[in-house]
Amino acid sequence: MTDVIRRKIDRTRQPLVEGAPGADRCWRLALARAARDAMALDLEVRRLTVTRASLTEVIDTAPDRVLVALLDGPEGGLGVMLLSAEVTAALIEMQTIGRLALPGTAARKPTRIDAAMVAGVLDRALAGLEDALCEDVDLTWAGGFRYASFLEEVRPLTLLLEEEVYRVLRAEVDMRATAAPVSEGGRTDPAVPSRTGEVLLVLPAVGRGPGPVPISDSGEDMAPQFTQALSSQVMQVDCRLDAVLGRLTLPLRQIMTLAPGAVLSLPVAGLDNIQLETPNGRPVAQARLGQHRGMRAVKLAERAAPRDAPADPPSALRKPDPPAEVPDQLRVAS
Repeated sequence: MTDVIRRKIDRTRQPLVEGAPGADRCWRLALARAARDAMALDLEVRRLTVTRASLTEVIDTAPDRVLVALLDGPEGGLGVMLLSAEVTAALIEMQTIGRLALPGTAARKPTRIDAAMVAGVLDRALAGLEDALCEDVDLTWAGGFRYASFLEEVRPLTLLLEEEVYRVLRAEVDMRATAAPVSEGGRTDPAVPSRTGEVLLVLPAVGRGPGPVPISDSGEDMAPQFTQALSSQVMQVDCRLDAVLGRLTLPLRQIMTLAPGAVLSLPVAGLDNIQLETPNGRPVAQARLGQHRGMRAVKLAERAAPRDAPADPPSALRKPDPPAEVPDQLRVAS
């Protein structure tokens, strides 16, 4: 008895205001984007209403020669999308001849091949609706549905769908190709064919899908994950540093005469006077030369060099006596 009273109350409720937040507004955008991206078709929703109705009322108000697409939803829920003959014809024409045919084409009964050709744009529209409702309460009943199969007519829906209250999104749409057709003389035809039809999205009123995930305004919950993700990316970046023992400037003619066994004098060099520099010559820190596990290594000094120091300081500022254990000459290897 309670279910019967609830159904009667639901049927007397007024439809939602056009353009109100929720599934009605998101369905407008999802339909238009899916038609544009998948079919190069400009689709404008002239009017959209959201009502509640029984399955019998949905079948009785369905357009003639409608394409019936059965939808599979969360937790075994089933829905249905109904495309009027004009909408089905427009989608098929855009895929077959690349434009809308001139008015006067006789409407025909949709086939299973027609359903297979429009299944992609239907799934794209349903996915767009779900993405747009990620933070809206309507996600519980409007999200998670995808194309499942095709029915030749609406009557078998009484056997497949449960007898419960359904939300019906009825959209009156106007369609025209995004690119105007070109005549044989190479001129654009000013009379662009258009098509008007209906799209009905029928989903169970009782939501079975997951609710929206609220996002914290302060962002404190996302801070640890963001910091960890940023750290993992930054730590994988290579950073090259050059350990400079000393610099030597020679005339070009002397460089051209270098040969294996030649000796070059390094006036400034020391194990405790290593300077770490970036590839462009900017000093970063002072270090000492040593070994670590059998490999050459440097140990950073406690006090780093100033970042604004010149790349090649004058020799007057770099004149400490080299330690005894460091050779003051460098032999060119053969």
